[in-house]
Amino acid sequence: MKKKKKVNKTLILEKRIYKCFVFVTIFLIVGIIYSRAMLAKINLEVQELSDKITVESDGNQSLAMKINEMVSLEKIQEVSSQMGLKYDNDNIKSVTE
Repeated sequence: MKKKKKVNKTLILEKRIYKCFVFVTIFLIVGIIYSRAMLAKINLEVQELSDKITVESDGNQSLAMKINEMVSLEKIQEVSSQMGLKYDNDNIKSVTE
């Protein structure tokens, strides 16, 4: 009779170990799937931000080109002549030592 009780106790222990193993396996599978889903979501957000950065960078380059056009000597002379100003070399004095 004592042997049967030991067998029953080992069977119960084995069942608990198997249940625990199944639970841990399912938990790990769900965790891996969740982490992959979150990683895919984050990658999508990174790609969207990268696209926005590219668009803004192109806009900044365009604005820098416009600034360079406005600062050019020809544009300054054109605007000054429209406002009635003139370039006279005789009025320019240089300092020499």
